[in-house]
Amino acid sequence: MNSRMLLTLPLAAVLAFPAFAQTSSTQGQDQTTSQASTQSTEAASGKQPLQPPSREGFWGRVNPFARKSYVKRQTDPIRDRVNELDDLTAANGKAIKDTDARAQAGIKLASDKANEADQHAIDAGNKATMAQQSAQQASTRIQTVETVVGNIDQYKTSNQTEIRFRPGQSVLSKNAKDALDEMANAVKGQRGYIIEVQGFSSGKGQVAISNSQKMAESVVRYLVLNHEIPVYRIYLVGMGNAPVSGTDEDAKTKRISGGRVEISLLKNDLEQLSSNSSAPTTTSMDQQQQPK
Repeated sequence: MNSRMLLTLPLAAVLAFPAFAQTSSTQGQDQTTSQASTQSTEAASGKQPLQPPSREGFWGRVNPFARKSYVKRQTDPIRDRVNELDDLTAANGKAIKDTDARAQAGIKLASDKANEADQHAIDAGNKATMAQQSAQQASTRIQTVETVVGNIDQYKTSNQTEIRFRPGQSVLSKNAKDALDEMANAVKGQRGYIIEVQGFSSGKGQVAISNSQKMAESVVRYLVLNHEIPVYRIYLVGMGNAPVSGTDEDAKTKRISGGRVEISLLKNDLEQLSSNSSAPTTTSMDQQQQPK
């Protein structure tokens, strides 16, 4: 009997050692898992993690014969903590949505401001281009004015007409009036012109000068009364029996018979200045009337 007991004790010790090792390993794993879960829960909710229930009764943590009150007491803290995590998850989702909405609103506002700045830059560029064009037009006009002012007293012959008179007469014929009408109609509404009237008459001395003066005066009188040409634009000269102008020596020394009047239309650059000054104004008005 004693020998059997001596053999049974070592065998029981050998059989109990694996079970004890397995229990220690299970407890170590449970502690590691509990620590990881504890850190995760504490980081998420900011509260202390739930502590594992202590060993109670004969069965320890697992009691196959536990009552409802015992189960409820064990599960209520877990249910409360799960509800807290759900609330925390919902709050985090709402915060993420709010942050995204604010970010989208900020992006849209920045895009609108950028588009507005681009439009202002385009408008400023257009205004700068128009200002440059206006400056160029003003510079061109100033140069034209300087040229015209420099040549204001430089008149150029634009048209010439010659009227013949019979000896001793100073009355204008129909052909003479038609020629004067044609010249006068060409200068209506214009500026920067003068009309030079030179009378020539046959004869000698003061008599020839007086006759040439009368013929020239009849031409001036017709232009002033019939065509309302200002007197200050007409220059009258009685040349008497001065030689007829020509290109050869015979023409210079040739004398005329009867009488004749030379009417010369002389112009400067004032008319050109008027046309150039009206063109930029029209262009500027056209640009202002263009739709934006």
